[in-house]
Amino acid sequence: MKSLQLIFSNPRYFAPAWVFASLNIWFGTWAIYIPTVKDQLGINKADLGIAIFCLSLGVFVIFPIASKIINWLGVGRATWYGVLLSSVAALFPLMVPNYYLLMVSLFFFGASNGLTDISMNTLVTEIEKEDKQNFMSAAHGFFSLGGVIAGLGSFLIPVINNPMLHMGVTVALVFVINLLFYKRYVHIESAPVEKDPFSLKLFKPLLLLGIISFVSMGSEGAIVDWSGLYLKEVTLAPEAFIGSGFLAFSVAMTLGRFLGDGISAKIGSIKIVALGSLIAILGYSMVLTGNTALAIAGFALNGLGFSVVVPELFRIGGNIKGVESAQGVSFIAGTGYSGFLIGPVILGFLAESASLTHSFYALLGCVLLVLAITAILKRGRG
Repeated sequence: MKSLQLIFSNPRYFAPAWVFASLNIWFGTWAIYIPTVKDQLGINKADLGIAIFCLSLGVFVIFPIASKIINWLGVGRATWYGVLLSSVAALFPLMVPNYYLLMVSLFFFGASNGLTDISMNTLVTEIEKEDKQNFMSAAHGFFSLGGVIAGLGSFLIPVINNPMLHMGVTVALVFVINLLFYKRYVHIESAPVEKDPFSLKLFKPLLLLGIISFVSMGSEGAIVDWSGLYLKEVTLAPEAFIGSGFLAFSVAMTLGRFLGDGISAKIGSIKIVALGSLIAILGYSMVLTGNTALAIAGFALNGLGFSVVVPELFRIGGNIKGVESAQGVSFIAGTGYSGFLIGPVILGFLAESASLTHSFYALLGCVLLVLAITAILKRGRG
């Protein structure tokens, strides 16, 4: 919890951590109104799926050029501009009068979120380098906390009874806090890196980290999308417990991210990724027993295991010799986000052609792959 204490005791660390929370508060508040937008615009599920794909498209368009923008503006200014753009872009999906403008607004919302995401991870990497302090995992804990805040905001829906007002108040409050603290980081620029010419030796660690990122975030997406159905159809859980898997996963992930930095400082980034994958393997083994109580506990272990993996990948990717931190972070973010979006879809096809249990066996196999890759990375560093 040292990193959490660091964040709350020093504005230099709280400022970027709050950007992490902000990103998920904006996105989470939009997400709770998706059914309302669908009804207001009179669109079907297929149309809604295409609109949400536009949001993802916006993220993917920004990833290849994000590192250039960050290096041009400076990582501190890029983060602040990302906050400004995301604050404005968050308002429009709930304001638009028709479906076509919804697609356009979601595209720009995704692009601004993508820029903010890569900038804030690069920013934390740079501050960690300067100060020799680990707080990347705790910053990601703030991202999870932002989702919890947005979820609690859903209880205000019947009270406010106005999606635009709800989003407007949320954006204003989140922005004011960012405005109070942005001067703590806006001046920060990435440390110059002596770039090596492209080689397979240089690309190999990035590729391996990208595979871990794809698998880890793909697993996160799968648990978000499929845990409830697994509990309902495979373990035959009572209706009241169907959401318990996701809740256990989310709580454990938030807790794990607040604890991760201290453990990482003691054992190192590669070892903590290996430890996280071992915990996730145990979690999937419990899920696959088919027992409701063990499956819920297994989902909690999945959350605890995966909680430390992605923050460490950003930390490692931002410190690869001969690679600019923004480029490393962009690559990890791009592969990870691809996994988060594509993974649940692939598992859906597998569940349809075989069974949902087979899908979770596939996820177990993927985490075993992650464990094997950590051994390769450790050998490469040795």
